[in-house]
Amino acid sequence: MMVDGQSFREIRENCWDPMVRMAECDAAGIDVQVLSTVPVMFNYWAKPADGLDLCKILNDHLAGVVNGHPTRFTGLGTVPMQDTDSAVQELERCVKELGMPGIQIGTNVNGKNLDDDDIFPVFECAQDLGAAVFVHPWDMMSRERMKKYWLSWLVGMPAETALAICAVIFGGVLDRLPKLRLCFAHGGGAFPGTIGRIEHGFKVRPDLVAVHGAGNPRQYMDRLYFDALVHDESALHHLLSLAGPDRLALGSDYPFPLGEAKPGSLIEACSGLTAAVRDRLFAGTSLEFLGLDRQAFSRIP
Repeated sequence: MMVDGQSFREIRENCWDPMVRMAECDAAGIDVQVLSTVPVMFNYWAKPADGLDLCKILNDHLAGVVNGHPTRFTGLGTVPMQDTDSAVQELERCVKELGMPGIQIGTNVNGKNLDDDDIFPVFECAQDLGAAVFVHPWDMMSRERMKKYWLSWLVGMPAETALAICAVIFGGVLDRLPKLRLCFAHGGGAFPGTIGRIEHGFKVRPDLVAVHGAGNPRQYMDRLYFDALVHDESALHHLLSLAGPDRLALGSDYPFPLGEAKPGSLIEACSGLTAAVRDRLFAGTSLEFLGLDRQAFSRIP
């Protein structure tokens, strides 16, 4: 993959070949995988017409893979968030024509946070359609200060996700759209680790934090979903204490280095989890977030 004429990442056929994916899923013990676009392909910088054209190509391919292997895959579409009307149009096509359970978006759109007025109609449409929205960090803040040490991925992504969560809470998005289903990648990034500070700020400076009438940020934890890709047992226990297993789903970041070598290994190794909690993390929460019937996937025990 090239970005501005420079090499960005070398990718292998497991990024596009379903046969390779299924073989690797079998080796890792994964029964069903949710497919989504690599975030660098969001291309929110592109002209709206070009962005819409690319999203259609990506989504048609994704739908073809899912339709060819319906018991192994489901998929989240990509929409051109840089243009509200086009994004709503493609979201409706993804759900109504391609049969997708939802979409994946970035944590910001060309610098606009997720409480921006131009983004709200997309969330509103998702709620009306019953579509899930998975939020993955991209276009990380302060990238010019994070050129060394892979910091954009190690620090920028968690910060981006925390910012996005704060935006939908304090921007009133969750209050205005009570049935909207949002899931944030990588365990919610830095948000769970800083919720004490965020809550304290809400309490001592509501004039700055709660300007749109949002409540205590902790009360929204049961409104959001998170994946469980946190790479640390204590962090997983902390996230479970904040949100509960009904809000946590297995995440993989497959097939890239920041994912688990064997998806789900942290959950398997985590102490003190009951069989019911592990089942929820491995399958139940994902199915609920996506609005899918467990019986549709015969491979899931």
